[in-house]
This record gives sequence, structure tokens and C-alpha cells, in this order.
Amino acid sequence: MFDVPWDFTAIPRFFPGFYVAALLTLQITFFGILVGLALGLVTGLMRLSNNKLLNMPAKGYIWIIRGTPLLLQLMIIYYGLIDLVSIDRMPAAIIGLGVHNGAYIAEIFRGAIQSVERGQREAALSLGMTPAQAMRRVVLPQAFKRSVPALGNQFIIALKDSSLASAIAVRELLLRARQMGSATLMMLEMLMIVGIYYLLMTTVLTLLVGRVEKRLQVSDYRD
Repeated sequence: MFDVPWDFTAIPRFFPGFYVAALLTLQITFFGILVGLALGLVTGLMRLSNNKLLNMPAKGYIWIIRGTPLLLQLMIIYYGLIDLVSIDRMPAAIIGLGVHNGAYIAEIFRGAIQSVERGQREAALSLGMTPAQAMRRVVLPQAFKRSVPALGNQFIIALKDSSLASAIAVRELLLRARQMGSATLMMLEMLMIVGIYYLLMTTVLTLLVGRVEKRLQVSDYRD
């Protein structure tokens, strides 16, 4: 018989020790998504504007963020801006994740808004609504429903991308695994624990998004 170099019985023993790191991962993801949603909605509306003073900065933001990796953006925010402003690790991770996801969410919102039939907006205007009221009361509610599947996918990506916060020493799941792996010399086992945590969290998030889709009756908009 061959000696197996891994001790998989360590997984249930060390699993509870990652609980705090998992909560920190969820915290980074939650606040990063909130920042991303706010930035994404504003940027998406700016992209749809005919005013170049609004449209061009939004295009530039999306171009830069989508064209560079999240890891680089985190490094710039935490290390590169230190001469201008000192940002703690946790806020830097949230800002980086939010700014990164905001560019993708902006395109999701823009596509969803453009998918709403033009007649809906014209009907609202004919009833005496202002363009802002038509957007807020008629277009945006329909656009939000249509964007739910894509937003859910982006949220899952954001959850997994939060692991990059370990590069700026945020004690989330991946950094915890590396530290525990070095201390116990059981790197594979520690990484498998992290994998199980991520699978559980992404599964729960997928189920929640599915329930929201069903509740909003957006199944017709799935690809």
C-alpha cells in the first residue's frame, strides 16, 4: 500500500476555524456589491445620456476598469495611492471590488434599460410624466427585472473575486488557508476547506437569485 501524503480527516477538524474568515469574505462581497450597484446604476444612466460631458467619462471608466485586472486595481488603491491618501486594507478591498464590479454592472443596467420598448417611455411621457419620472416609474422597474439573471451572475463573480483581497493582506478565506497551510504543512487540506466554503456560499447565493427571479417572474428573459 502507498502512503497518502494528505490527511483529509483534517478537513472537518479545521473547518470551523475558517468561520470568521468566511464572514469577512461575505462582508467584503456585500459592501463591494452595494458600491458596485450604486456606481453601476449611475454610470449606466450616464452611458445612455446624449450629453458628452456625462457619456464620455462613463465610457472611459468602463474602458479602464474592464481592460485592467482587479488585482492591479486593488494594488493601486492600497499601495499606489499611499502618497495621496492612506486607505486601510478592508476599505481598500471594498472600494476595489465595488469599482471593478460597477463597470460590469453599468453595462448590465444599460443593456436592460435599452431592452425596454421605446413605446413604454413614450406612453409615460404622453401621460404627462417628465423624462426623469418616466425613467424612474416605468423604465427602471422593468429594466431591473430583466437584469436580475445577469446581476446574479455578477454577484457570484464578485464573491469569488473577493479572494484577491488576500493580496493586500485582508484576512479573508484564501489568506487564512495560506496561513494555516504554512503552519500545519497541510496546504491542500486547507485549500479544500476554502473550496467547500466557496461552494456553499455560491450555492446559497445562486438559490437566492433563483428565488428572486421566480418572484419577479423574469424567466422569460433568460438566455
